[in-house]
Amino acid sequence: MSSPEPGLRDAWESEAQRWIAWTRRPGHDSYEQWHRDAFLPLLPAPGRRTVDVGCGEGRVSRGLRAAGHRVVGVDGSPTLVAAAREADPSVPVVLADAAALPLADDAADLVVAFMSLHDVDDLSGAVDEIARVLVPGGLLCLAVVHPVNSAGGFVSRRADSPYVIEGSYFAPRRYADRLERDGLGITFHSVHRPLEAYTGALERSGFVIEALREPVAPVEAVRDESNSRWQRLPVFLHLRARLDWR
Repeated sequence: MSSPEPGLRDAWESEAQRWIAWTRRPGHDSYEQWHRDAFLPLLPAPGRRTVDVGCGEGRVSRGLRAAGHRVVGVDGSPTLVAAAREADPSVPVVLADAAALPLADDAADLVVAFMSLHDVDDLSGAVDEIARVLVPGGLLCLAVVHPVNSAGGFVSRRADSPYVIEGSYFAPRRYADRLERDGLGITFHSVHRPLEAYTGALERSGFVIEALREPVAPVEAVRDESNSRWQRLPVFLHLRARLDWR
């Protein structure tokens, strides 16, 4: 009998050192090239407290703090939590599962879940917990791999390559993406979920979606002509939701 597949927390802990090296090497992490200019305008001005769920090694938490937010980071990887604390000891970071946040009810007016909710085993539990720690009227701003992106792939690296979805778009499934560049390599462990899985979890937890964005890949991010194929479909999904009831 084969061994059961490790949970996503364990899978990311196994990649933690490679992720730290990857995200801290200039030009490797997608945050600055693909996300920042599109994602940050979704966020409100700094308020009472901002919780960064799935903070990883802390690069978004550090940016939020620099912008004036009172940030608490949360991550399930001991190695990434230690790296975040070391990088900026002024930002408190706690080790916890996203579906069991060690924070009081109504503890924050903003939760940021940047590129993390597709990497959790219990999406509904995580969204429920986010709702619990938010004050009524509080905001959740999230970014995930776009479900169209995680559902399929290009046939080749040609700019005009067909994009194919094999199997069911609607069926959630684990997947792993292996990337290598300039002597660094990392495997991203995630779950493909259809768009309705995210919107349904938000709806059940009392959120109302205020904004939904499908940012087009910037020219400087695609690097060469063959990578321009990524400008033909949404790679990431950005969303802002307000807690309407609980």
